[in-house]
Amino acid sequence: MAAPKTRARTAKTDSGKTKKKKESGKSAKAGAAGRIFVGVGGWTFEPWRGVFYPKGLPHARELDYAAQHLTSIEINGTFYRTQKPATFRSWRDAVPDGFVFAVKGPRYATHRRQLAGAADSIRWFFESGVTELGDRLGPILWQLMPTAKFDEADMAGFLDLLPHEVNGRRIRHAVEVRHESFADARFVRLLRARNVAAVLVFSDKHVPIADVTADFVYARIEHADESLPEGYTPAALDAWAQRMRVWSQGGVPKDATLLEKAAPVQPRDVFAYFISAAKVRNPAAAMAVIERVSAN
Repeated sequence: MAAPKTRARTAKTDSGKTKKKKESGKSAKAGAAGRIFVGVGGWTFEPWRGVFYPKGLPHARELDYAAQHLTSIEINGTFYRTQKPATFRSWRDAVPDGFVFAVKGPRYATHRRQLAGAADSIRWFFESGVTELGDRLGPILWQLMPTAKFDEADMAGFLDLLPHEVNGRRIRHAVEVRHESFADARFVRLLRARNVAAVLVFSDKHVPIADVTADFVYARIEHADESLPEGYTPAALDAWAQRMRVWSQGGVPKDATLLEKAAPVQPRDVFAYFISAAKVRNPAAAMAVIERVSAN
């Protein structure tokens, strides 16, 4: 599967005691390159039961099971409603050391005419207890409306509202855009100036942006085929693993076309999620890529 092509444009336990964390069975790749985290969106999906999840597995143990086989998961529930600090703590305590969550920012912050007016919504979101995830907290994903068009001043105002530290914990941000007007070098420069990642979405319905704009990479992959046991051919899975290695080493995949000149080479953490499309196959795809990146 090819990476996107674009043209440059001018324009705890039941007793409450803290349980000892298990080491993740699939640790993220680290070393000279950045770490590579691979997972799926959410963990509650009925068709996964009996396919990814063993038959009879209690629903309350699905997150624990998923976290033993993946290295990251996107939390989607935060997009729709405010969570409680206790909820974030329960998610934190359900996963092993080394596992990381990406957290989707709330729609009341991003689904608005003026993004620069989202200050209160962003503050309320972080006050809800996101940092209770502790060292399991990965990037925050801000997903804009499909109809939201690129407005340089408004986008700059929104980006300047995003905190890079909350309660003493570093916060990383990624922005997903869906309107073609964002395929603009000015958007890339805005993100780079603030170390915010452009979400690289591999889909037939998203604007193709391949530029790395932060000290980490955030990718969402939406091409799974239900007729294939792992959602993708072995060759396609090999290719995705290779792209992730290249990103983690600070490079640019050879099939990527950029809007702006490439970012400076540096090790980068990579967060990649198999989502949508033939969703029932996404856990298998993620596990297959984890095996590949862990073998090198």
